[in-house]
Amino acid sequence: MRVGSFVLAAQFPGQGEGEALHRAVRSAEVAEEAGLDTVWLAEHHFVPYGTCPSAVTLAALLLGRTRRIRVGTAVSVLPTVHPVALGEQAALLHHTSGGRFTLGVGRGGPWVDLEVFGAGLEAYEKGFPESLELLVRWLRESSVAADGERFQFREVPVVPRPSEALTETEGPEVVVACTSPASVRLAAERGLSMLLGMHAGDEEKAEMVALWRRHARACGRSPEEILGASHVSAGVCQIADRRVDAAETLMKAMPGWLKQGLEAHVTVDGRTRRMRDPLAYTELLCGLHPVGTARLCADRLAATSERTGISRFALLVEGSGDLAATEENVRRLGAEVLPQLV
Repeated sequence: MRVGSFVLAAQFPGQGEGEALHRAVRSAEVAEEAGLDTVWLAEHHFVPYGTCPSAVTLAALLLGRTRRIRVGTAVSVLPTVHPVALGEQAALLHHTSGGRFTLGVGRGGPWVDLEVFGAGLEAYEKGFPESLELLVRWLRESSVAADGERFQFREVPVVPRPSEALTETEGPEVVVACTSPASVRLAAERGLSMLLGMHAGDEEKAEMVALWRRHARACGRSPEEILGASHVSAGVCQIADRRVDAAETLMKAMPGWLKQGLEAHVTVDGRTRRMRDPLAYTELLCGLHPVGTARLCADRLAATSERTGISRFALLVEGSGDLAATEENVRRLGAEVLPQLV
């Protein structure tokens, strides 16, 4: 089982962006010290829900500051960037980090980001499959041309190639954030592992893994490739000597952050959106994920893995909103929970 942290660089009420980003960087450094497998970095624009606007840029910083831990994006929002530009950055990080970089991509939302970056609503509603296909080709082939609805260009060489070999080889790992059957099928067609959100419980995640496997088989993916897929389950982790104390820490801090952060999202076309109740959502997360004693957290992770077949976890560890408490939470995850998962 491979356990990592999920870093949003969340800006809690009363905090500045610099404080949120400092906590994000520091928690990643502590994650390596604590023996975690991966640091997963979120990306958001114009909202305090997450103050990192470029997960791949923050990944570059952290790869330079660490030596062992993997660093992944969770996720780079594909509709707002050119797939080739993102592919070049991913290849660069793959080479310079010794293969420690994972590129997670997702569709994002119908936010004003699409207007600001000139992508338009169609890039969100229809363009994700084309962008994903072009990105994967860039990371797997020696030269690429495009003749799609959104991207058209003559054949150009891939520089730097994700692998220096002249034959076609695997480059950096690519995972896809999946929230619907359509995105699950899209990932399965390409043999790409999924990143499943923290709002979903074990039953829903198990159904998505089963759908991925069925569709991958139908698309001709080999049994070895299907069995070897390494999906990622996002969740929340808060450790305390008593479960009630762990839950109380999150219930005090997270609703204010969620309310402030989620309310700041603006749709690109003025569509009505339904926002989760922050208090009820925090309660849901506390019930779904490893929140409690170290023993409870280990049992919860093991149970989720058994029910879903997922062996990788990206756990939000900054739910307290406090730097010292976040560092302690990460250290306890490494020292008290990981040894119970061997």
